[in-house]
Amino acid sequence: MKLNDEKPILNRRKFLKGLGAIAAGLSLAPLRSKAAVETLNFGNGTRQLVTYPQKRPLMLITARPPHLETPFSTFNEGLITPNDAFFVRYHLANIPTSINAETYRLKIGGLVNKALSLSIEELKKLGEPVDVIAVNQCAGNSRGFSLPRVFGAQLGNGSMGNAQWTGIPLKTVLQKAGIKVGAKQVTFRGLDNAVLPGTPNFVKALDIDHALSGEPLIAWAMNGSDIPFLNGYPIKLIVPGYFGTYWIKHLSEIEVIDHDFDGFFMKTAYRLPDNDCLCVVPGNVADKTKPIGSLKIRSFITSLQGGAEVQQGKAILLRGIAFDGGGYISAVEISDDGGQHWQASSLDKTVGKYSFQGWQVNWTPKEKGVVALQVRARNRLGEQQPSVSSWNTSGYARHAVETISVIVV
Repeated sequence: MKLNDEKPILNRRKFLKGLGAIAAGLSLAPLRSKAAVETLNFGNGTRQLVTYPQKRPLMLITARPPHLETPFSTFNEGLITPNDAFFVRYHLANIPTSINAETYRLKIGGLVNKALSLSIEELKKLGEPVDVIAVNQCAGNSRGFSLPRVFGAQLGNGSMGNAQWTGIPLKTVLQKAGIKVGAKQVTFRGLDNAVLPGTPNFVKALDIDHALSGEPLIAWAMNGSDIPFLNGYPIKLIVPGYFGTYWIKHLSEIEVIDHDFDGFFMKTAYRLPDNDCLCVVPGNVADKTKPIGSLKIRSFITSLQGGAEVQQGKAILLRGIAFDGGGYISAVEISDDGGQHWQASSLDKTVGKYSFQGWQVNWTPKEKGVVALQVRARNRLGEQQPSVSSWNTSGYARHAVETISVIVV
């Protein structure tokens, strides 16, 4: 991997010492500071801020494998999430710590006319590069706010990010290999592996029509630079509008198959209740489930944090972000009276249907005391955030109206 304009290889020693961080083996022990913490607004919500190679201080969820969350204040810096602030999520603990881009190969096989083994340079020469600005959001983003609490990493709202991805359409690669009649799905695998025998490989699948739609990309650049190692260097599958579970890091194998893939991370894990609300009554399990898919509509206030003090009668500019699975955000509104009345915001210039959508509105606090500010979004498809959060056993796809409490003085 290219660091500081050196040869494009990230060797073990450079990775472990990158940007001043010192680690040992697969533990990748981060630099810690006892004074550097973030406190999320739910029980046991204190998180240490730690520094890994190529990353600014991020919230530590787990160290093996690295699971890092972006402090929410980052999203007020701009629509594009900086590479060094982008969240990190692995599934299997045996992750690569050394990748040579010059010898790296992407293998394409299965139900194809010609199996391929492409170098990075060969991949880049298949066609003109394509750019897309798209949100990558963990399926469990905001899980820590579930009530009752659910099993899994107790995440705040920072397991998401928005970046410009540069690569080649997956469609181009599949067409190069040639798809045989009867193809039904395409599977994807990266370089992270299990530590213990018997642990399922992390493999995801897309329907063949989706894979050939021209929207999924095989990307090699993020915000104009090499993809950071912990975000998937040297190539990553980008599935705009879909949850991050499909965005395979260190993409190494693609296989075209003639059936619905029944691997653990499709058939058992990352599934939602198969109903309109994607929910069940707490304590129950769904009669029927389906694989998690496209992002749900969400919006946030980024310019104020909960507990902030504001002056009565003095207008302040509220800013924030909204996004969905590609339906184009058409409206964002705020309420300071429990949802009885809503004030429309102005939308910033749209940079793409899969991107964060910026918005802003002048708000004047009317009465002193604690005020609950709510924000909701709507898209061109008529989808709107629900006022009450639905519940499922995995805490997936949370997208209800967000509320922050501020103090009017």
